[in-house]
Amino acid sequence: MNKNKSPVSTYFSDIHNFKWEMAFKSILAGAAAGLLAVVYRLATERGTNYAVILYKYLKVHPVCIAAWILAAALAGLFIAWLIKKEPMASGGGVPQVEGVILYGMKMRWYTIVAVRYVAGILGSIFGLSFGPEGPSIQLGAAVNEGLSKKICKTKIGENYLVTAGAAAGLSTAFSAPLTGMIFALEEVHRSFSPTILLSATTASLTADFISKYFFGLKPILYFQNLPQLSLKMYLWMFPLGVFVGIFGVLTNKSMLGLQTLYNKIPLKIRPVIALLLCLPCGLLLPEVLGGGRNLIGIAEQAQYTLSMAIVLLMVKLLFSCTSFGSGTPGGIFMPIISIGALSGGVFGLLATRFGAPAAILPVFVICSMAGGLSSCIKAPVTSIVLTIEMTGSIVHVLPVAICTFVALFISDLLHAKPIYEELLNRFIEKNGYTISMEKSGELTEFPVEYGSEASNSLLRDIEWPKESLIVGLRRGSEELIPKGDTKIMPGDYLLILAPQGKEGVIKRKVRNLCRKN
Repeated sequence: MNKNKSPVSTYFSDIHNFKWEMAFKSILAGAAAGLLAVVYRLATERGTNYAVILYKYLKVHPVCIAAWILAAALAGLFIAWLIKKEPMASGGGVPQVEGVILYGMKMRWYTIVAVRYVAGILGSIFGLSFGPEGPSIQLGAAVNEGLSKKICKTKIGENYLVTAGAAAGLSTAFSAPLTGMIFALEEVHRSFSPTILLSATTASLTADFISKYFFGLKPILYFQNLPQLSLKMYLWMFPLGVFVGIFGVLTNKSMLGLQTLYNKIPLKIRPVIALLLCLPCGLLLPEVLGGGRNLIGIAEQAQYTLSMAIVLLMVKLLFSCTSFGSGTPGGIFMPIISIGALSGGVFGLLATRFGAPAAILPVFVICSMAGGLSSCIKAPVTSIVLTIEMTGSIVHVLPVAICTFVALFISDLLHAKPIYEELLNRFIEKNGYTISMEKSGELTEFPVEYGSEASNSLLRDIEWPKESLIVGLRRGSEELIPKGDTKIMPGDYLLILAPQGKEGVIKRKVRNLCRKN
């Protein structure tokens, strides 16, 4: 190394080589994550299909219901035991992945993979209202946690490979590679980084190739004969966004509220309750079982009356919240999307009574999928891209975007918290995690967001965490050694050195200073 170069200059000069190194390693990450996620998606989809058949049989042979209740109770106790042994595998999995990437939490990747498969497949056989996406994200992150220890030399490289695995898992679950890339930036890291983007892109595309090999080339939701909206019809997107935004907030608050309620019940009983609630749903309204892809088709084709559509919407919402709140391993992306689609279907049926043409009902459903997801998880770009990829309807980007941002505005107006961020905070508090315990210090980049405490402030005026050291600042192509009177601008990247054993705590504090609250 050139002795005249500072550590900061050396760091920035090596970024480009590191970026491509991670891109090539992410091919392997995407392949590993894609294969695990494909198996999980196939297994849980078959499990849900089996559940539908099982409840049809129970409806005709009610004498067998007692045996089913016993089986559900035993399965619930077993799932509770698995969760107790591996808390990191409970729930959807996305908050845990964010905790690992953002704050240095630890996960035993091999036990997470085992519990995810066993508990997830078992829950799908009884028909719990879950999708494959959250677990697929964690499966991809977990397997690459193990892989990164073998092929990465630095902690930041391990972190990026885990991110790539998470993106690949989502890509596989929905056959949506662009969504995987955006999700890594918008939801997981919550900031832009060229290295993260390239790693997530390489892994997502690799996983998508594997997904398409097993599931075919068609989008996961295939909408036929979708009409284009006239500009006049775009006005409907505003009341639609308000309507689905309210239901998105209701879903958000209900999921968090049911989780709070479940926490007052002993752990071993929670999955039992969730599984027992599958019985009335399976016997009386089997359409609500599983993730809800079938419900999206029902909403698109307006197969039910308005009253029946409202019943499906409310039952799916409550059933999803009771399934999720129990802590049973399973994903909430697809249930949230299906609730959004149903709310859009209800709005569409109401709108036809006020002059909206019935032919545009499927477009309402597509837009409400993105709007409902955005208002619940507060990741609008991910919601838009996912909806377009899932439906293959690129011509409806503008109405989807209008509905999404109106729904997001309603969510902010009603003070809904980003659900994954809130779940991560709860998980850390509940399980008593100490944020990060690394053995050596590390350099980390932090982007400065517009409106954050750090933006437009002098370096010396910010109360930085004790023992942290700001050693570099990147502004576009310019690299600076910051001083006390250096003004930090939105869009700057700060290079922070955290001392031994304090990395995770300092990361969290600096990230809060650089993010808009």
